[in-house]
Amino acid sequence: MLEIWGRPYSSNVIPVIWTANELGLDYTLQLAGGSFGKLDTPEYAQINPNRMIPAIRDGDFALWESLSIVRYLCDRYGAGGFSPADQQIRAIADQWMEWSATKAFMPVIYLFFATVRTQPADRDPAKIVALRDEAHATLSILDGHLEDRDYVCGNSFTMGDIPLGCVVYRYFNVDVDRPALHNVEAWYQRLSERPAYRDHVMRHFGTNPDEWAALEKACASEGVI
Repeated sequence: MLEIWGRPYSSNVIPVIWTANELGLDYTLQLAGGSFGKLDTPEYAQINPNRMIPAIRDGDFALWESLSIVRYLCDRYGAGGFSPADQQIRAIADQWMEWSATKAFMPVIYLFFATVRTQPADRDPAKIVALRDEAHATLSILDGHLEDRDYVCGNSFTMGDIPLGCVVYRYFNVDVDRPALHNVEAWYQRLSERPAYRDHVMRHFGTNPDEWAALEKACASEGVI
């Protein structure tokens, strides 16, 4: 059986868990990282010598790095669908996955840490506004791309939507005022209609570090400790 090592509130693990559920795969979630530990064990070093999450073990095969895992699962278990058969369409999916990692992820995750992961008394309003503006400017590129298509590769959901779908959930659910992104918002609504997205991406993550920690601790019932 497929094993996923990580925790359900980690921004890098969520795309892997969502992918596995979109594909209908049976898997065991091995809770690791953060308060769950396990990364310093000899067993985990055999899976990922970097001692970071996520990682998977699929039979005798081990793999780490979030987007590499998403691609592998889609290629092996969703070929011709989530992993498009047409090489050019697949290249577009891959392009937006890379763009998510190199452009969209960082301003959004920094905004998330500046708000949810910082105590209210310690927050820097000017920094939050600057990060919000940077995130909006970056996501405006995606908004333009989605002007005439339902998903990043056209009218069908593919692996190209997965990393960005995780990014925009955090962007739309931190407590800041956001300028409109009509096409991204419509795409987000379409993603929100997918059961696996609702169950594994759209998690309430609290409004401050204490709430975040409590919610993450409560997710222990979802995996194997």
